[in-house]
Amino acid sequence: MDRGAKELMRRIDDSMRQTSQWTGREGLTPDVRRAMEVVPRDAFVPAQHRAAAWDNRPLPIGHGQTISQPFIVAIMVDLLDAQPDHVVLEIGTGCGYAAAVLSHVVARVHTVEVVAGLAAEARERLARLGYGKIVVHEGDGNAGWPDEAPYDGIVVTAAAADVPPALLEQLKPGGRMVLPLGDPFGHQELVLVTKDAAGEVTTRSVLPVAFVPLVDP
Repeated sequence: MDRGAKELMRRIDDSMRQTSQWTGREGLTPDVRRAMEVVPRDAFVPAQHRAAAWDNRPLPIGHGQTISQPFIVAIMVDLLDAQPDHVVLEIGTGCGYAAAVLSHVVARVHTVEVVAGLAAEARERLARLGYGKIVVHEGDGNAGWPDEAPYDGIVVTAAAADVPPALLEQLKPGGRMVLPLGDPFGHQELVLVTKDAAGEVTTRSVLPVAFVPLVDP
């Protein structure tokens, strides 16, 4: 790791310890930590923001969207408890950064982006960087991606008032979903949704967060 990546990981480690009373996790799992270390965040931000790529904060990526704060990406992926053979659905591809992190942890990532320009840019970027385990789809995130369902895990990177029913339906029994819920322009909580083997769903609020809203096409 270069100096910027090492400093970012130190800040993520600090944030994990500081939020452990809410998340129940004092540190990242080895697989998630390794993924955060190896994904080059500077390759996913616009040139004018590259100097700040290793800061632990969100950055604009165009089209009114942002690349999420690295700590938030890390804790969302960690909360999935993903396994190497899992197939995961991401809603809100953005620049492709979170999908790249996920791809180091699981077997396959399907990611859905409603903004056509972002979807095309992410698809090209991920292919150029060699992320062959990621499939970028253009579409309505509220509808998920039923063609490849069910999924072992689902990550949503935009805020909704409630859990989209289609996503619950596409989550496997035994699966986990992590998403921000609340007022798209007000208070939001990062929520962990679990579905047990019988299909019963439970939710737990984890942290206050701030995400862009989940939008319709």
